[in-house]
Amino acid sequence: MPTDPVRPVVSLLDRAPTITGAEIVAELVPPRQFAEASLENYRPDDAFPSQAEAVEAVAGFWAAAERPARRGLFRRRPDAQEAPPGLYLDGGFGVGKTHLLAATYNRAAGRRYFGTFIEYTALVGALGYAGAAGQLEGAALVCIDEFELDDPGDTMMMTRLLGDLADAGTRIAATSNTPPGALGEGRFAAADFLREIQGLSDRFRTLRIDGNDYRRREVEARAVVVDDLDAAVAAHGGTVSADDFAAVVQHLSTVHPSRYVKLVAGLDAVALRGVAPLTSQTDALRFVAFVDRLYDAQVPVIADGTPLDEVFGADMLAGGYRKKYLRATSRLVALTAS
Repeated sequence: MPTDPVRPVVSLLDRAPTITGAEIVAELVPPRQFAEASLENYRPDDAFPSQAEAVEAVAGFWAAAERPARRGLFRRRPDAQEAPPGLYLDGGFGVGKTHLLAATYNRAAGRRYFGTFIEYTALVGALGYAGAAGQLEGAALVCIDEFELDDPGDTMMMTRLLGDLADAGTRIAATSNTPPGALGEGRFAAADFLREIQGLSDRFRTLRIDGNDYRRREVEARAVVVDDLDAAVAAHGGTVSADDFAAVVQHLSTVHPSRYVKLVAGLDAVALRGVAPLTSQTDALRFVAFVDRLYDAQVPVIADGTPLDEVFGADMLAGGYRKKYLRATSRLVALTAS
């Protein structure tokens, strides 16, 4: 009788990906789980009316987003009477900000881009500022998910890029992580974001979306821990990477976060052996970026050792990056349950 083919087990440590500007541009589309996102399939939580209000507001933004962009990077600023060309979605993790951002992208006509903050900064790194601005010039809509405020240089560079694009008529939609020190207060995040982008503040309409993480609405789930990692890997279909957790954390320090998307490309699952609490905040933030790419690609995680929802210690959760760690924890719970 025929036997099943041996399923490949690979190592993340053998991967040292590079990424070009053209590859980054090609990836500027919503993650596959949001490819069909729309306002019709967004499920607002009835306990939080702001979610339904956000749906109505995003619907109103579509009509303006579908208008053709003016040509040229340095045309006049929009008239005061015009609707703001920017939309900023403010709220906690798991309330559907990315879904609504992707719905905006999916509805918009014309050339449009959707990427994380880190992908846009990587594009500037690969092409230079002028090259990146030229690539995005003339787009009808630019969507930025997880706008970061951690690095002042990157923040101000993106401020300049958004200013040039808005001057040219491109409409911009964004979501954001709460900045350091905000400790989860979304309204503070919105105010700080608008302060950081200075002259663009009058171009953004800010929407507050309240609510609980949709992944935990039914039950306070925990990350799944397997008893026999080798058996779990063997039972999983497709291509699986299997590595010691500590070795993966160290390897992430050798790969720029913009390349994590290629680090996980082609994998059907990632297995982490001997998970233990993280002690370095730098390592923790890299791991957060890695988890984000796993989640975008919907790559399940198999793990033993410490439950992955416990890798960020109390000191980290009490600090300025609390919201990032909570979002990563939420995503790890979902990925280990896949």
